Amino acid sequence: MRKGDKKSTRGKRVRGSYGKTRPRKTSKSVVVVEKPTKVKAEPKPKTAKPKAEKAEETEEKQK
Repeated sequence: MRKGDKKSTRGKRVRGSYGKTRPRKTSKSVVVVEKPTKVKAEPKPKTAKPKAEKAEETEEKQK
């Protein structure tokens, strides 16, 4: 069971041959599937909340 042995895996590797001891790798076919793209919803317009009124009310309460 050395490098030159025809039946061993190592011998097959050295000779560069294939067989039952050293089967070839099967190539799997690659299937490309298109992923459905999600449509982004339009962002809602942001409404500005009146923060200045709250600040004025707290200042009035402190006085």
